[in-house]
Amino acid sequence: MEENINITHIPAHVAIIMDGNGRWAQAQGEERIFGHQNGVQAVRNAIEAAAKLGVKYLTLYTFSTENWNRPEEEVNALMDLLVSAVDNELDNLMENQIRLKTIGNSHDLPEETYHKLNYALEKTKNNKGLTVVLALSYSSRWELTDTMKRIGKALKEGSITVDQIDEKLIQDFLCTKNIPDPDILIRTGKEQRISNFLLWQIAYTELFFLDTLWPDFTKEDFLKVVQEFQTRERRFGKTSEQLNSE
Repeated sequence: MEENINITHIPAHVAIIMDGNGRWAQAQGEERIFGHQNGVQAVRNAIEAAAKLGVKYLTLYTFSTENWNRPEEEVNALMDLLVSAVDNELDNLMENQIRLKTIGNSHDLPEETYHKLNYALEKTKNNKGLTVVLALSYSSRWELTDTMKRIGKALKEGSITVDQIDEKLIQDFLCTKNIPDPDILIRTGKEQRISNFLLWQIAYTELFFLDTLWPDFTKEDFLKVVQEFQTRERRFGKTSEQLNSE
């Protein structure tokens, strides 16, 4: 599979909506958290595949603002799983020079989860390899609302003017400041929707909807998506003729 991938055309940023954990568990007669637990291996698969190819950023939709509405027992189990996964993977992240970042309203997280994450962020901040971005207590509508508030505050304080507001300034107020927009967005789990994820950032992103439920996601699945990505023509509003003449 890897031999069919053009190493000169590797996506800089891949984002993933990791869907299907609950349905995977229920199909086996298990509680939903069983699916989330088994989804940790799929996270490893995605990280290892991205790192090996030389992808610079991998953003994982880990927990949305809407997920707080799930049953309290499931939310608590997810927070516990997140803490244990960070603990268990930290040595591996350091060994492989993987940097960890988060986007979202992290102050909504339970205190233990918040402190464990901050420790991992601080520990890995100088690593030079793949950056894994965990979207936690995140949604695009929350992000854009927060961005508007902070731009409004900057206008009120006089640190910016209305005429300075353009796409670049807005991007500088987003959670993803200094992170390139995704080249690829993968959603597993058969659904074909974006679910309030990176709505500003995916304006020209290539979308891939997989039938695979997240716990079954493999390195080969990741490589297949990259391979198909490399066959797509990304015109960004231009014609094919214009691209070919450049």
